[in-house]
This record gives sequence, C-alpha cells and structure tokens, in this order.
Amino acid sequence: MLSKELLDILACPKCKGELEYKTEPHQFTCHACRLIYHIEDDIPNFLIDEAESF
Repeated sequence: MLSKELLDILACPKCKGELEYKTEPHQFTCHACRLIYHIEDDIPNFLIDEAESF
C-alpha cells in the first residue's frame, strides 16, 4: 500500500494532472490523458511509453 503522503503529491507525468488511485486493479488512472499507469510490487511505473490507453 502506498502512503497517503506519496499519493497526495503524485501527478500524471504527461499532463501534470490529477491521478486516480485504484487498489483493484492496482493502478493509477489519468482521466485527462486517458492513460493507465500500472503498479507492480508497490512501485508505480510512470513511464509514458509503457502506460496503457483506455
């Protein structure tokens, strides 16, 4: 589980907008960019090229 302090400061690396944190499935979603950033072993992957579109 990621700490609240970390969740409060994280932003989308592409647009710098707000991210929605989901625990099931474990991911961050940027609704502005329509991208999903996956989390593996409690480590967010914020590489834009590896993000999934929705």
